[in-house]
Amino acid sequence: MTDALLVLSFGGPEAPDEVRPFLDNVTRGRGVPPQRLDEVAQHYMHFGGVSPINHCNRTLITAIEQALTTAGLGLPVYFGNRNWHPMVEDTVAAMAADGVRRAAVFTTSAWGGYSGCRQYHEDIARARHAVGPGAPDLIKLRQFFDHPLFIAACADALRAARDQAGADAQVVFTAHSVPLAADAAAGLAAQGGHRYSEQVAEAARLVAAAAGVDSHDVVWQSRSGPPQVPWLEPDVVDHLDALHAAGVPGVVVAPIGFISDHLEVVWDLDHEARQRAATLGMTFVRAATPGTDPRFADMVVELVAEQVHGAPARRCSQVPAAGQGTNGTPCTTHCCEPVR
Repeated sequence: MTDALLVLSFGGPEAPDEVRPFLDNVTRGRGVPPQRLDEVAQHYMHFGGVSPINHCNRTLITAIEQALTTAGLGLPVYFGNRNWHPMVEDTVAAMAADGVRRAAVFTTSAWGGYSGCRQYHEDIARARHAVGPGAPDLIKLRQFFDHPLFIAACADALRAARDQAGADAQVVFTAHSVPLAADAAAGLAAQGGHRYSEQVAEAARLVAAAAGVDSHDVVWQSRSGPPQVPWLEPDVVDHLDALHAAGVPGVVVAPIGFISDHLEVVWDLDHEARQRAATLGMTFVRAATPGTDPRFADMVVELVAEQVHGAPARRCSQVPAAGQGTNGTPCTTHCCEPVR
């Protein structure tokens, strides 16, 4: 019996004095130079030292609570993060104190891969270990990159942005870049493969088709790490340069890889990419992220129903995915292991 839902996310600072401790949490053990952290900290300070992600998640949780009630699944909803308060360890301890014994876990990533999926399994295991024998069972819900409600919400956002930009603007989907080795490892480790880049490309194809877009590009953003390590390319800003050189007058940028307007959307796209487009004299319109669309909360409820009631999984593609409720192979022991 499932008696709660945990919304598990990345986390972000909500005051200037929280920025550096948050970044230390994110990068612990990775050997990131202090100078780089200082640089990234300034991105947060540009927005008053506050990341939008926690506010976005709290708004989403309110919508999920209402959708659960409407669906007759009146589960309590808890909120925990990997890197900042409310920390998932504290949230799981509160769940145990409240008598929760088994909970579904919705993670704010649609994708496979280490950062998008496996690391959330590690968060769950770490939190349960911290709580001890009284910790509830926590079952991560499946990857949802091709759920019809996710696709519909993204398609409507793209259509609205395209109407604003004009039909001659090129549609450009973006997602967070990862090292090429990590992307390849995800495909090899999962039985049948569910490579992150393939999932992003499929989601972009589905959204473009639903929005009536004939031509689109898939690019990447927000890479980090040493320059000698190859990551998924092209970068969105470099791609703007290439489109400008080809005579493209404007772009609609659709952040398919992100469910809400957190820092890597509002800084990397709304600030850096928009500035570059302005320098090039290109029209730039950014499509909305889907997390505020009512259908997104309805999708979460459908994912919960797959676990609670064994409801069939609704998918728009056959691109491999993993997790509870896919009617296929669950995440395996070595699936999406990190590449050092």
